[in-house]
Amino acid sequence: MWRVQSSDLPPSAGAGSGGERQGWGAGSACSSDLTAGGRVHVEERQVPGPDGEPEITLLILRPTGVQGAVAGIFNIHGGGMISGDRRTGMELLLPYVAEGNAVAVSVEYRLAPEHPDPAPVEDCYAGLVWTGKHAVELGIDPDRLILLGGSAGGGLAAGTALLARDRGFPALSHQVLLCPMLDDRFVTHSSQMLDGEGVWDRNANLFGWTSLLGQRRGGLDVSQYAAPARAQDLTGLPRTYIDTGSVEVFRDEAVDYATRLSQAGVSVDLHMWGGAFHGSDMATHAAVSQASIATRDEFIRRALEA
Repeated sequence: MWRVQSSDLPPSAGAGSGGERQGWGAGSACSSDLTAGGRVHVEERQVPGPDGEPEITLLILRPTGVQGAVAGIFNIHGGGMISGDRRTGMELLLPYVAEGNAVAVSVEYRLAPEHPDPAPVEDCYAGLVWTGKHAVELGIDPDRLILLGGSAGGGLAAGTALLARDRGFPALSHQVLLCPMLDDRFVTHSSQMLDGEGVWDRNANLFGWTSLLGQRRGGLDVSQYAAPARAQDLTGLPRTYIDTGSVEVFRDEAVDYATRLSQAGVSVDLHMWGGAFHGSDMATHAAVSQASIATRDEFIRRALEA
């Protein structure tokens, strides 16, 4: 059987992370006080996984002292398909919960290469289904269920949205895809342009996709749910926010996906930030990062109130 060894990981995949299997992507591993000083109730639940597969863990953040239903954000963490956990990047969503505007749910999906496709996206979908079925119990308005993911999590979010559409549940009001990892084929200019530069170059990207798909990567036998750029029919998907930097491997596939969503009749907000690279929002002192963060925050806040 073909296998990827952790020792094969290209150095750039672990840049700034302290190791190749640490919580890189869409924010680092969360060290914040998730209770926000008592304003947020933190809970973890074991819920059914895909049929015949192990249970999965959901991290659930709910505002304290709020009466009535609020919007729900279902978060899928980043990490190149190979790292991260349910707490990765959750400090980015904490303010919406602490302010009483949202319930946030984050899924612990199985990671490649130990658990290749379809395990990660099916775990994400199973968590979303449980959240949809228990929306009232969680204090979520079922008409305001937002799917959000960054990097690999953005790709998994796009795949999960396709599954929700095709399987008829749950209904999603929005999908927020932050610098999403969408295409395993490496046919775009941007997928080839970075070699040894940044936190996620073409070598790291090749490792991530090969970890997920093995020898199927780039071939004909790859599902649209694993690599959403392969989807031919993008109708019936929720309103979408997509962003990307101009200097990252995911640039062209993100722009193309946004364009095809718009052509399919989906309302799309697309932002490509000049000079930004993958993960550059972590450099919060930079003007382009501040603009990117503010624009994303404004969209999410409008989605929460929709």
